[in-house]
Amino acid sequence: MASVYTVGDQDEWSSQTNYARWAERHSFNRGDVLVFKYVKGQHNVYEVSEETFRSCDASSGVLAKYESGEDEVALNEVKKYWFICNVVGHCLGGMRFGIQVKGDSNVTDGVFHSPIAPTPSSNSCSSYISQRWRVIHNFLLFGLLLFNYSF
Repeated sequence: MASVYTVGDQDEWSSQTNYARWAERHSFNRGDVLVFKYVKGQHNVYEVSEETFRSCDASSGVLAKYESGEDEVALNEVKKYWFICNVVGHCLGGMRFGIQVKGDSNVTDGVFHSPIAPTPSSNSCSSYISQRWRVIHNFLLFGLLLFNYSF
């Protein structure tokens, strides 16, 4: 019997969800349906090739486009499926995932585990700057102390 999955569960298709983690919690079989719910115009869904998934460059490799805000994607083939949001910055920000659809519901682990690490959140930039500032600050402080005590 086919299952229907709302992508992201209660978070739906949004910028703040870890979709790789979401996909790992599910096992996908031929005939299942993915439902992408989002505010039309703020997001979209592109089914893409693996290369396009990895690069987040949808200038080629787009297999299907969905833009209704409540898109249903039937998983009719046993294969790897790749999905991204093609709104500027969203794919690189983590709105993408890949799954392996199985033909037999007795096979385990229907998730394609991508070697791509999740893209850092917007807070990572300030964290990076903060870490770099601490290193520079400590280096300068140590240098001044060493200079003052050496004379």
